[in-house]
Amino acid sequence: VHLLYKGTMRVLLVLLHDFPEFLCDYHFSFCDVIPSSCIQMRNVILSAFPRSMRLPDPSTPNLKIDLLPEITKAPRIMSDFEGALRSKHMKADVDEYLKRPDGSSFLSDLKQKLLLPQNEASIAGTRYNVPLINSLVLYIGIQAVQQLQLNKANASAAAQQISHSQMDIFQIETATDFFRNLVTNLDTEGRYLLLNAIANQLRFPNNHTHYFSFIILYLFAEATLDNVQEQITRVLLERLIVNRPHPWGLLITFIELIKNPRYNFWNRSFIHIAPEIKMLFESVAKSCAGKAADDVPDGSH
Repeated sequence: VHLLYKGTMRVLLVLLHDFPEFLCDYHFSFCDVIPSSCIQMRNVILSAFPRSMRLPDPSTPNLKIDLLPEITKAPRIMSDFEGALRSKHMKADVDEYLKRPDGSSFLSDLKQKLLLPQNEASIAGTRYNVPLINSLVLYIGIQAVQQLQLNKANASAAAQQISHSQMDIFQIETATDFFRNLVTNLDTEGRYLLLNAIANQLRFPNNHTHYFSFIILYLFAEATLDNVQEQITRVLLERLIVNRPHPWGLLITFIELIKNPRYNFWNRSFIHIAPEIKMLFESVAKSCAGKAADDVPDGSH
């Protein structure tokens, strides 16, 4: 197993160096089959970016992500990311929920639909259908991004905006409500898999990275339970404490989380649960943010 892992990592590193577009195009398929414990392997795939692109330094002070020209463009995805939804006959239900959420039983029925039959769960090592969670997260995110782009395209046409704006905004809020509802109501295992599916979209600058970075920060800010914020932090941190490379979108999201006063990150109870935990956070924060982390609290005080 150790030799297989080392060999696979070498192949992926060659692809990352010589054919990064291949990893960009098929990141979803790779993430579907890579075990959640293989964090560095997944990071290698998610760190790929097109050779024509120059990544902005995530630690640049006051970096305006919204103004990056690449942040408005959708990444090319060659994987069949809707496949798991179609195989479970759920795509039509998702579309109907996004259009007409009022009175829909979609969310209340969803948790049960995400569970595997007992015989499959024992083989998979998890009670949840991970490819289905991955498919659902990316599909709903893409629908929200496309709706946001449509809103912007219609913004100059006042009549169109008036006739469609309520429905458009409602659909985007419905997507946000979906993530908030699921992260609140799933158990610890399901929430971890959901947050991992979101973090898998934190890649190079594009509108998917932008949207899912917003979602994970929104979930942290709006969470009413400490364990939700703690689990969001865990999902980000465990991807940052392994050896490089680290995905650009992951770094951007973590730096925003620790630096923006809105998230009150350094005052969270789980940061101070033990001195060594706090020192770990400070070390990772300074490593990620470089000079931008000069205002990170010093563990010696």
